[in-house]
Amino acid sequence: MKAAVLRSIPGRLAVEDVAVDTPAPDEVLVRTVAAGVCRSDHHYLVGHHTTRLPTVMGHEASGIVEAVGEQVSYVGPGDHVVACLMVFCGRCEWCLAGRMALCPQEGTTRDGGRPRLSRSGEEIHPYWGVGAFAEMMLVHEHAVTRIDRDIPLLSASTVGCAVITGLGSVFNTAGVRPGAAVAVIGAGGVGLNVIQGSAVAGAGRIVAIDVFPDKAESARQFGATDVIISRDPVDELMEITHGGVDYAFDAIGQKTTAEHAFASLRPGGTAVLIGMIPEGVDISLPGVDFLYEKTVKGSNMGSTRTRTDIPRYLELYRQGMIKLDELVGRTRPIEEIGIAMDDLERGTVARSVITFDGEA
Repeated sequence: MKAAVLRSIPGRLAVEDVAVDTPAPDEVLVRTVAAGVCRSDHHYLVGHHTTRLPTVMGHEASGIVEAVGEQVSYVGPGDHVVACLMVFCGRCEWCLAGRMALCPQEGTTRDGGRPRLSRSGEEIHPYWGVGAFAEMMLVHEHAVTRIDRDIPLLSASTVGCAVITGLGSVFNTAGVRPGAAVAVIGAGGVGLNVIQGSAVAGAGRIVAIDVFPDKAESARQFGATDVIISRDPVDELMEITHGGVDYAFDAIGQKTTAEHAFASLRPGGTAVLIGMIPEGVDISLPGVDFLYEKTVKGSNMGSTRTRTDIPRYLELYRQGMIKLDELVGRTRPIEEIGIAMDDLERGTVARSVITFDGEA
């Protein structure tokens, strides 16, 4: 099968012919229909984070089940699914407390010693147990969530990361209150979902912040009441909100954006850090501000419980309360994965989606 493989960090993705194994008892083989291109993947290409190499990148996808292991009963051949890197064990203290996002099970290992993916005898690692930039995904059964067949698979592909991370950070991590003032730094795929999640939650004012002017229209389409185009937005934000916001979300993941989120808060406000801040990078916050009961919270994939949250979000989509179709800015074949990654740098599209021969 064709797959986009990363062999060095920093590096570029190259499309290679990769062999895929048959499912182990607790695994599912999925024919990939669509896979979203996320900035989290890009972090590895530029060296902000490390992973085992070589690896098939990609972690946000939709597809159709081809085969299942003998112990799998949740899905069967022909089922439509969303794939997500949030593999949960269902047994640890975090899972039993309903906090699957903190489960230490990565879904990247399997019993029996055989690799899931290989090339000429060389093991190829699926990124976070998913490896979505490939024609097939061989994953642990807990890496997929079954969805109804009336949901377009192209739009559903964005649910596996952008949607659950953005909406979940609003609903699960922050618990945005009706009437609250919200700032969202970064109006890409995740940020747009923070914006529309805040609108669904009843936020009174939603300020979108980005450095690319083209993002303003999309931000308003998804529910932003105000847009700031700036690399140093705090003074303007403080002015238009008359003293700051109740919730500030950093959907970029840089030292400066995290610090801007905290600096944007009014007394009692909460900054939610969503983006992947590079390894080894610290952020600096003024200690005196904590006297005003300001809070900083981390959010892993929106504190999501995939098997319950994804169906709920898809029901919101059915009711017209959230947008999915509009998230897909451009589709590309797997051979153009490098161009799709470059689009992230240019900020020209909310979400590029790699499509394969299928039903997208």
